[in-house]
Amino acid sequence: MAEAHQAVAFQFTVTPEGLDFQLSREAVRQLYLAAVHSWKKRLVRAKNSFLTGVYPASPSSWMVVVAATAGSCYCQVDPSLGLIARIRHWLPHGWDSLGTLTAVSTVLFSTGAWLAAVLLFRRVLRLLLSYHGWMFEPHGHMSRSTRLWIALMKVMSIRKPLLYSFQSSLPKLPVPPVKATIARYLESVRPLLDDDKYAEMEALAKEFQEQTAPRLQRYLRLKSWWTTNYVSDWWEEYVYLRGRSPIMVNSNYYAMDFLYVTPSPIQAARAANVVHAMILYRRRLDRGEIPPMMALGVVPMCSYQSERMFNTTRVPGKEADTLLHLADTKHLAVYHKGRYYKVWLYYGGQLLPPADLEMQFQRILDDPSPPQPGEERLAALTAGERVPWAEARARFFSRGPNKVALDAIERAAFFLTLDEEEHGQDPARPGCMDAYAKSLLHGRCYDRWFDKSFTLVVYKNGKVGANAEHSWADAPIVGHLWEFMLATDTFQLGYTEGGHCKGDPRTQLSPPQRLRWDLPPEAVAAIEASLRVARALAEDVDFCCFAFSTFGKGLIKRCRTSPDAFIQIALQLAHFRDKGRFCLTYEASMTRLFREGRTETVRSCTSESTAFVRSMADPHGSRSERQRLFKAAAEKHQQLYRLAMTGAGIDRHLFCLYLVSRYLGTQSPFLAKVLAEPWRLSTSQTPQQQLKMFDLNKFPDHVSSGGGFGPVADDGYGVSYIIAGENLITFHVSSKFSRICACPTDPDPCPFPDP
Repeated sequence: MAEAHQAVAFQFTVTPEGLDFQLSREAVRQLYLAAVHSWKKRLVRAKNSFLTGVYPASPSSWMVVVAATAGSCYCQVDPSLGLIARIRHWLPHGWDSLGTLTAVSTVLFSTGAWLAAVLLFRRVLRLLLSYHGWMFEPHGHMSRSTRLWIALMKVMSIRKPLLYSFQSSLPKLPVPPVKATIARYLESVRPLLDDDKYAEMEALAKEFQEQTAPRLQRYLRLKSWWTTNYVSDWWEEYVYLRGRSPIMVNSNYYAMDFLYVTPSPIQAARAANVVHAMILYRRRLDRGEIPPMMALGVVPMCSYQSERMFNTTRVPGKEADTLLHLADTKHLAVYHKGRYYKVWLYYGGQLLPPADLEMQFQRILDDPSPPQPGEERLAALTAGERVPWAEARARFFSRGPNKVALDAIERAAFFLTLDEEEHGQDPARPGCMDAYAKSLLHGRCYDRWFDKSFTLVVYKNGKVGANAEHSWADAPIVGHLWEFMLATDTFQLGYTEGGHCKGDPRTQLSPPQRLRWDLPPEAVAAIEASLRVARALAEDVDFCCFAFSTFGKGLIKRCRTSPDAFIQIALQLAHFRDKGRFCLTYEASMTRLFREGRTETVRSCTSESTAFVRSMADPHGSRSERQRLFKAAAEKHQQLYRLAMTGAGIDRHLFCLYLVSRYLGTQSPFLAKVLAEPWRLSTSQTPQQQLKMFDLNKFPDHVSSGGGFGPVADDGYGVSYIIAGENLITFHVSSKFSRICACPTDPDPCPFPDP
């Protein structure tokens, strides 16, 4: 609470005798402790930056090199081949003795040799990380080259890495050849087009490849040389930040609590433990103490997206939004019954324990004061279209108390909603999980701050959930935090028998600060207009969320099939039975094997999968033939997934070529048609057990429900699934009641705005 005392730490009054200073000792003490805490954090960050910069070496290895060099010189063996003598000659000769000059020159040579070795090791590490042959080998069969590669990787990473230890050693995302991309694209659309339409598309592709593509590809390769990742900056800007439609439903996604377990039914207690666990995660994140995610236990994934997990807000703009990210912040923004609060997370430089946080949240729950005029539905501005929100922000929130209050929200660690409803308590009850999903995705359209990096929602019955903004990172990053929070809340922090947080609260803490607003009638009218848009969108969304427990990945793996491929093929079969046709299918794959990599598309609707689906629809098809077709479809899906992960996908390359064409003012009918194709089936798998903080076999009830998102196309489906444990798959299926297929009138109907 040091920040709360800053205004009263020093007071003075003017008297006839002069100035009368009054000093608050407690306030000065809190300011001192806060300053000490801040400097400690800076020193830790500086130390971690150094350790990350020299990885896989360490300071102790520098000492070994210095000692070895000094020992060699003592034995009259010169490992420097005369360089130590040269360095000694260059040093000032005003030193006390020849021995001092020799010692200094030895240390300088050793340091140079050590730094050269560090650069060499990091170069070798980058070369090793550029090898992706392991991904294309048959399951259960590993070549000698891959075994040797794994052994070298283990040697190079024998020292325990920090979160960002591998960042500068990760390879850059390669730019695929245009010919290969177009060939794979034509292969992906073949099962969706009849002969005439396919021939038309083939002709457009050939013309593009021969005439337009070479010039665009040269510019794209040039961009890949001077940027860390040739896709990610454009993807963030044009897919997310330049979108002018509501981010609620269209972009934001949600995460759910445990499926069967609620650790505490007391709302304030559950909120306190969860918030405390998240700030513990933030502290480990700031210090780099979280180990990077590893494939095969030796292949690091990019950790760049984690940097903006906390203290981040999407700020609306008329043409494009921006991301506001702060290095540190010490408070939380809280919403309850239409009122906004600022809750300090630290006292005397120390994080508040759960018992103190429970007391603060209970004070908010017990507060009988009503909302101020216009305050209750204020967050609807973040749920509506972006341009009206940007205009309202500039007009009504750029000065005075409104700016102070808005800054408190936008600069908070994250946003917390103490919800008045109860959800997710009985997953077996029909409609329970559907309502839970809709509540997390959009709520009442004014009780989540959709611009924050994530909004934590704690319901009246103790269930929790989150609504996450998409531009700053992808779902696996939030999933990592979510798994840490759930495990820490339940297995480390725990609760008393009565469901309260452990420990005794400090009642002398100042209560949460109520945010003050001065909203004129014009601002209230803008809020109501955004709310109408958001409600129309929210009411159009239909959800079906259910747990499938007949079998899971245990049985699927025993059939020697990838669980993800199995589910994707099953979705193709389900969609065909529902619609009677196939559609362009999007499955998100990650490219975090490369520096600053985000996602790539796996086009799951293939000729192989459609052949299997048709065999299932054929009453005369034999079982053996269906099994053969299914195996071919699963192998094809796995191959596409591997290509996407290793930088040989289709859609990000075509997306960047399209942007280059718009920058150059070049019209490409082929790219315009490709980018305008709707994804009527958009799918994603939620990662599970990224952290091994508890044994799911010992605690089978502590499985996560996963999360979901809204449909991408108005007449399509959004499908998210989580493969939890050996015998459970939870599905989140979204669609729209209206099922209206928008027909673009723009002659160039690409969904991405102009550069």
